[in-house]
Amino acid sequence: MALAPAGEGADGGSGGAGAHRDIPYPDIPRPDAAALSAGAVAALALLWLLVCAPRDVGCHPLTVADLFDRVIRHSGRIHSLSTALYAELEKHFPPRDNELGRPARKCHTSGMLTPNGKEYAQKIPREELTHVILKLLQAWKEPLSHFNQHIEHHQELPDDSLSKAKQISNMVHELKTGVEKVTEKMQSMGIISNSLNGMASSEGTGLSISNEANMMSDSDFIHCFRRDSNKVQSYLKILKCRIMPENSC
Repeated sequence: MALAPAGEGADGGSGGAGAHRDIPYPDIPRPDAAALSAGAVAALALLWLLVCAPRDVGCHPLTVADLFDRVIRHSGRIHSLSTALYAELEKHFPPRDNELGRPARKCHTSGMLTPNGKEYAQKIPREELTHVILKLLQAWKEPLSHFNQHIEHHQELPDDSLSKAKQISNMVHELKTGVEKVTEKMQSMGIISNSLNGMASSEGTGLSISNEANMMSDSDFIHCFRRDSNKVQSYLKILKCRIMPENSC
């Protein structure tokens, strides 16, 4: 079977054929994200992900490939933030002597069935791969919200680290919304079938595993999230390439 319990993420690849057409998208100048607060960056990111109405002033055609590029870049920013935050947590909370030989981390999403490597991610149905992406994002929404509240009590952490934690939580919510919009657009164009709507809802996934996530140390928690954020970005790249193989990716 193409799915296995979650492991290391796959990288982008190519696959089956598909079709796409232009859709309207707002023509919004992209500002310097470094000058924005975490909340403003997240809000602006969602603005870049959503689709405007055809007759809206300032809209211009955007291909499905362009729309994928935006969610892929958004997921890349999340992964970069989590990498930086993990390094900061390791610096401020190094493992104690009795933890140096601790067993390997067991992430709270380890039991979820995800493609085990790029080869399998290229083979499973596109609808199923889309569902895996949404399921992973849903699984992290509530744990990240709890983590953000918890880490605010670490007075020894710099404000920049606290800001990163809040930004990650907000951006995961926005990314899930963006992927849902891409999914709806692909379904309306016939690129993927509507069978995704009949798959078991993942709305409760985050709730059922959040307690397990809360048992991990802060650095282990972010390490696990960093792993899964890399998988989400990789799966998005593979899905794009399978739908638009003309990009030779």
